[in-house]
Parts: sequence; C-alpha cells; structure tokens
Amino acid sequence: MKPVTSDLVATLRQNGPVPLDAEIRCPAGQMLALVGPSGSGKTTLLRAIAGLFRPQQGMVKCGEQTWFDSAANRFLDARQRRVGYVPQHFALFPHMTVLGNVMAAMQDKPNAQRAQAAMAMLERVNLAGLESRLPRQLSGGQQQRVAVARALAREPEILLLDEPFSAVDRATRERLYAELAGLKQSLSVPVLMVTHDLYEAMLLADRLTVLHHGTTLQSGLVHEVVSRPQSLDVARLIGMRNVFTGEIAAHQPEHGRTLLRFGERLLETPHRPELALNSRVHWVIPVEGVILHRRDKPSRGEYENPVEGIVVQARALGETTHVELQLAGQGDTTRLAFSVPTHSAMRNGVQPGAQAVVSLRAAAIHLIKYQPES
Repeated sequence: MKPVTSDLVATLRQNGPVPLDAEIRCPAGQMLALVGPSGSGKTTLLRAIAGLFRPQQGMVKCGEQTWFDSAANRFLDARQRRVGYVPQHFALFPHMTVLGNVMAAMQDKPNAQRAQAAMAMLERVNLAGLESRLPRQLSGGQQQRVAVARALAREPEILLLDEPFSAVDRATRERLYAELAGLKQSLSVPVLMVTHDLYEAMLLADRLTVLHHGTTLQSGLVHEVVSRPQSLDVARLIGMRNVFTGEIAAHQPEHGRTLLRFGERLLETPHRPELALNSRVHWVIPVEGVILHRRDKPSRGEYENPVEGIVVQARALGETTHVELQLAGQGDTTRLAFSVPTHSAMRNGVQPGAQAVVSLRAAAIHLIKYQPES
C-alpha cells in the first residue's frame, strides 16, 4: 500500500430523509468509531463519505483533496474517491472466486499485475490457499477477510467499515478483533468503523464519535468520551450505568476539588468552578471507579468517598462478578453498579442481602450540567 498521511474532515448537514448535523475528524493512522442507536445516521454518514450518497449541505476533505463541497457545487462520486469500503454484509460478488473479488478492485492496475497483487493481499489477511473458492464456500469470518482485502486492494486513502463484525459469531469475532488491531497498526490512513457495540469501540478505536438522530453529540479520545460524557444523553447512549443527580455544595480550589451533596452525603469530586453553588447536576462514575472495601483489611485508598449499602444482585460471569448495591439512605431505586473479580466477591461475602462498603474514586466522578427530563 502506498504511504498516505491524509486526515479526514467532514461536516454534513441535511433535514431529511435522514437528518444529519454531523462533524467528523479522523487523523491518518487512527481509527474512529461511530456509535449510536439504530437509526442514528451512522451508515448514512459512512455512505456520504464514500461518495455513495450526496447530502444537502457540507464538506468532505481527505488531506488536500476536496471530495464534496456543497457551497462550490463539487461532488466526486465513489469511483472518483480512493475509498476502501467494507459494507455490513460484505457484498462479495457471488459468481467470482476469492481471487476474482480482490482483483475486481484493481481496475487501475495492468492486467498482468493484478493476480500477483491480489495474492499478496490475500496473504496479508491470512487467506492464502483459498483464492479459488467462491464466497458461498467460505465461513463468515473468511468472507469478512475477503471484503477487507478487496477494500485494501484499492490502495485507499481512507478505510470505511460498516458493522464489520455483525455477521459473524462471537468466537470468530474475537479472532477478527486481533487481526484488525494488527492490520490497523500497518495502515497509514484514517479508518472509520460503524458499530453499535461500545466494547468493540473501546477495544479497537483511538477516537469515538457519539451520534443520535444524525447529530454529533460528542467526539474525542475513546477513554475521554467514555469516562467524561458531556451530557446526560451521551452518558445514556454509551451505556453508563451509574448516573445520579446531586447538588454543588462547595468549591475548594485550594484542594482542587468540588464537594457534591448526594442525599445526606458529601462527595469529593474534581474541581469544577463553573458550576454554581447549590445548582443541580448529574454525576456519573464508571464501574471501574468503584472500589470494594475488603472486610479483613481496608486500605488507605478505600476511605475516599465511602458509601455503604445492601447487595441486591451479584452475578458471577466467569472471572468477573457484576454487583448492584442499593445505597443506604437513597431510597429503594438508587443502585450503584460495579464489578469485582469473582474470587474477591467470594472472599468478601458479596451476595444478595449482604452489607457492603465501597469507595467512589474522586477522580473518577464526572459532573454534568443538569438536563431536565423530557
């Protein structure tokens, strides 16, 4: 593949039939995951970047090339853009062999070079020896590899993946995760992946964009978006389980913290001076920010924001036990979710009906401006 270092920038807007108000930025050599519920415009956005769909307004640039600019009435279709596109169900040509499918993407190469280049691409995605098979003779994982090989055969300036793992089983998916992660390291182009699975995004992507009703709600590094959602909508869309409300009780800049009133408790949180005293806020904490106190020997760190409650659920899934704690003094419906190693849950007697104490890591608590329920 030719070394390419072109960043992707796209701003796309339209009123319908699929509303769009989206901004996308993906540096070369990084993967951006587009996440959101069904109907949020993820595939439409991908097709617009690929040149398969023309939005009403906006701009798409890849490096110095402008592929779409509504103000200048400029639109390059898919054949004029060097894009590698892997659609959701792969769209392989059923009458062509594996080798033929990959060669079909090499129209700009001399005929004499296509077969050799296609074979090299199949070796790159671990399909050597299957070049004479038809798509129907392949497993789902093998078909996905053919689709990726065909996309890369265009020597693309951007790679687009639309739900690339949705058509394969979980075991195959885990193998393909590792293969795509390895492949990504060798690419020097922007990679956009549409997925509804936050686990996939966290595992593979460098950056994350959350979409809802065609609108970009938040973009950034994966760990920043997941741990610091900018709105209640984002927190819910990424599946944040611990979402609560409280009030700003005090600011203590000398200690770099803001005190949050949560029921009868005061919780230490990172300093947020822009939030007015006594104002209502939402606050979230990821499950990994909750630390279970050991019954036999609590550590110094476990005294940070301690809260107690009754275990209402402890579900062991292999090496991890997922726990829900009904917090004391917060009513019957206020529950805190966290996870612990199963051996730790057993050692500490974490089971329904048991009392437990946890600490909420101050640095992990994130405050969000209050958003009234609609």
